[in-house]
Amino acid sequence: MPRSGSRVRVPFSAPLTVRKYNMNLYIRYFDKETLVTNVDDAIDFLASIDEIGMNRELENDIREYVASDVYYPKRYKIRPRVYFIIIKTEAATMLDFKQKKALRSNVQGNEESRDMVTPIIARLNEERPGWYEGTLDFKRVVLVPVTGKHEYRDTHFVVDCKAMSGLDCYNRMVEHLRSRVDNRSQFPSAKGKNFKFRYLGMWK
Repeated sequence: MPRSGSRVRVPFSAPLTVRKYNMNLYIRYFDKETLVTNVDDAIDFLASIDEIGMNRELENDIREYVASDVYYPKRYKIRPRVYFIIIKTEAATMLDFKQKKALRSNVQGNEESRDMVTPIIARLNEERPGWYEGTLDFKRVVLVPVTGKHEYRDTHFVVDCKAMSGLDCYNRMVEHLRSRVDNRSQFPSAKGKNFKFRYLGMWK
């Protein structure tokens, strides 16, 4: 895999399709993961992992998050650089979730929020075939040789790639990385501050 900050060419990939449906919960802690239909099952799963140290305060926080209208994934810190994550998803099965078909859109329903989000989405979706420079800051899972345990490490990745749009550039970068880093690594939303791109010009 290219080192952080290196420039590589990555393959085409199709945009993610999003639709609205009932929310299930995907939970992952390194190689332990599950997809459940309710918060009680989520808490039971987390309580079965000794390292997490489930307690009343953590349980209440999880229940509040699940009951809220917040649809962004939530990470819970266990110790420095070690987290578990909960994702609200429309996926009915783990396979569906893995194929990335059912993540809920984070766009809010009120007009003010739409006015704020639309320029970002419009710029991402603007079709300008050519070379793009993409920059992505993500959480990479790495092995710590001294302890034999894994941890999340902030990683800065820069590439030049052929793409049809900013969103296409993002999708290609993530697809490239998923095939080369630990599959428990976490990638930010294309609409967030951790992904940036600029158009370099038409390919020859």
